[in-house]
Amino acid sequence: MPAKPLPDVIGPGLDVLFCGINPSLMSAERGHHFARPGNRFWPALHLAGLTPRRLRPEEDRELLSHGLGVTNLVDRPTRAAAELSAEELAEGAAALERLVAEHRPRVLAVLGITAWRQAFARPRAVAGLQEERLGGAVTWVVPNPSGLNAHAQLPDLARAYGQLRPVSRSPRSTGGPTTR
Repeated sequence: MPAKPLPDVIGPGLDVLFCGINPSLMSAERGHHFARPGNRFWPALHLAGLTPRRLRPEEDRELLSHGLGVTNLVDRPTRAAAELSAEELAEGAAALERLVAEHRPRVLAVLGITAWRQAFARPRAVAGLQEERLGGAVTWVVPNPSGLNAHAQLPDLARAYGQLRPVSRSPRSTGGPTTR
């Protein structure tokens, strides 16, 4: 199996595994998740209380020390997620379920309602906590942090992401209160 153009940031015992749609061309080129300057993932994580400071894309492996990880639904980098085929999204959904079952994060957070609806054949799904678990993990669909997603502003992203950490666990190394 060929190596992923953008390797997962994943390990055992994660509180939250974030699943982006697919890497941007810039992220794949730089080898780090959410590397586009307009992407709001890193500031949203910090504002949500999930990291003690705003991390930079080149520090994406540091997420593991905070109980967080990142993967993508589809490995193929594109300029925009709209370039992905329905088949790629469906294949990505099956691969994501296997990855989650193998690594057992407590929570899976899929970044984008449209991707969730298409990849998992849930045309009427709404954002938020999902009824079903994927690969055994509590599953949420939260706003995509891309600068192209004008529907969600940074405070909205931070609020949504702040709901993801399991209540029974406190943030690692943040010194902050447990986000519920």
